[in-house]
Amino acid sequence: MLLEELLKLASNGESEHLEFKKTTGQRSEAAKTVCALLNGLGGFVLFGVSDKGKILGQQVSAKTIEDIAMELRRIEPPAFPDIETIAIEEERMVIIIRVPGKQGTYIYDGRPYIRHGPTTQMMPQEEYERRILEKFHGHRRWENELAPDWVTINDLDEEAIQLTLHNAVKLGRMNKPSNTDTESILRGLGLLSDGHLIKAAIALYGKSERLFPAFPQLSIRLARFRGLNRSTSFSDNREYWGHAFDLLKRGEQFLLDHVPISGNIISGKMIREDFPLYPPLATREAMANAICHRDYTIPGGAVAIAMYDDRLEIINPGILHFGMTPEKLVHPHESKPWNPIIASVFYRAGYIERWGMGTLNIVDGCKENGNLSPKWEIRAQSVVTTFTTISRPESRPESRPESRPESLEKVILNLLKRGPLSKAEMARELGHKNISGGLKKILYHLLSDQSISYTLPEKPGSRLQKYKLRE
Repeated sequence: MLLEELLKLASNGESEHLEFKKTTGQRSEAAKTVCALLNGLGGFVLFGVSDKGKILGQQVSAKTIEDIAMELRRIEPPAFPDIETIAIEEERMVIIIRVPGKQGTYIYDGRPYIRHGPTTQMMPQEEYERRILEKFHGHRRWENELAPDWVTINDLDEEAIQLTLHNAVKLGRMNKPSNTDTESILRGLGLLSDGHLIKAAIALYGKSERLFPAFPQLSIRLARFRGLNRSTSFSDNREYWGHAFDLLKRGEQFLLDHVPISGNIISGKMIREDFPLYPPLATREAMANAICHRDYTIPGGAVAIAMYDDRLEIINPGILHFGMTPEKLVHPHESKPWNPIIASVFYRAGYIERWGMGTLNIVDGCKENGNLSPKWEIRAQSVVTTFTTISRPESRPESRPESRPESLEKVILNLLKRGPLSKAEMARELGHKNISGGLKKILYHLLSDQSISYTLPEKPGSRLQKYKLRE
């Protein structure tokens, strides 16, 4: 560093990235700051500069530098920031410690430190533990631990495993293996380690009731409260234990039972359109995200759905990691799933889309349905996704939904990418309790323009008839 650069740096004053020390007699406090900068975005510690930023310098010998280096050796894991000197005047120098930013888990004398503005403080224990978990996340986490020795493939839902393979191959997200026995599929999904089941396999497919005492967290809690908070009574309260795919179905069924759906006739057209209070594809994505990204290490934790008169909350135990914040979720962002194996299987099975797009799909789904954007927040060590209600469709102008059929066509085409569906199955996926005239008309239009076709072309009126994307 040149003298001019030093003068400019010191003129900025102390900050989150810059600390002044008058002499090396303060090297212990300086080492704490170096530790804090290693745990943050890096910066500089200057010896020979007053708190006000006045450059004083000090006498520097080989022992002076060695004393600083010795103090920095008390930082663990070992760190080796650059140390340099700049002559100010005869026999007086400024010592500069240049610290790289690591966002690490460094400790000095057994304690972690972090910068808050121009001050160095002890890092909260909770923050330090979170960083440790993230540091070793790539190698050690709940989902890739070996399952207990007494758990076997017979404890898993083999029908659901076969369905995952079927959907993954159909969507082009997995090549069809030569062997399609359950063990081969599990190996292809990365759910076996040296021939042993891992815990992700239990979370995804655990079915046997004997698993419950060891894995009580594989559950979902569902409640419909009367009023605006939990202090009121509830009209429905359920709790289920099961594997991830089963819990998702339980959540969907609960919403089908409780989310109001109103209809509206478009002026000048014989089309009835249904308006669910909350968009079903968005709430489905939110539930899938909660199951994939939750913290499975909490024995009493469970995914929860709480419905109130004015909002719907989908809650998963755990917090956001890797610097992710609620504000970042509504913008394009890199995805780093907390349970990448579980998330990968959900993706292959067609239950979630490309990583990093889930929250954006939820925002788009709300916008198309006329809802406000959902809100994400951290509450009581859980991630809460909140959907707010929309105005009743009866109060909407009849001309407002004119563009709705086209967007609903896209939704139906996306649903059929996962495989053939009957009218009734399609209605359930869309959150409708009954098959509406609007849905029938859209299916007729898609058949007419050859976007879709029947699975049984010779029996168009059969009860077994389903619709599929045209090849």
